[in-house]
Amino acid sequence: MSRRAAAGALLALACTGAWALPSTFGPVIGSALLCRSQLENVYFHSYLTTAFGPAKKQEGGALWFKGEATLWGKQVLDLMVSDDTHPMVFIAAVLDSTPEALEEAIRAQVGVQHRTLDAAQYPLRVSNAGSVIAYQNGKSKIYCARYKPLPPGR
Repeated sequence: MSRRAAAGALLALACTGAWALPSTFGPVIGSALLCRSQLENVYFHSYLTTAFGPAKKQEGGALWFKGEATLWGKQVLDLMVSDDTHPMVFIAAVLDSTPEALEEAIRAQVGVQHRTLDAAQYPLRVSNAGSVIAYQNGKSKIYCARYKPLPPGR
């Protein structure tokens, strides 16, 4: 009877969309967002699907995921990974934080500094590796984007 109960609980968990966040989430996704790892949209699509279930939508050249997660002490609201229609390979996240507070948290926890590009009202902040923090409707959007590599044989 206990196996049946466990199987039922597992099925109920799967049906409600509650997924267990991998212990590697912060290092894997955080490193990618900071442009400290290779960007492979197939890998990140698989990783995020395993962590959060299927993408909630496909829009703007990206697959969008939602789930309970934090990065650098800030609540993650959305995660995006490029699909094959976008001319670049990218991973992005919208966090419940101002860009200033997010930049401070990243610098304090991992030592990566983002510098402002200009004196605009909503300036972009860019790290030496190319990670970008931007304003997103009063929140922060952080992303790493690279041009797609040429296909083999070109």
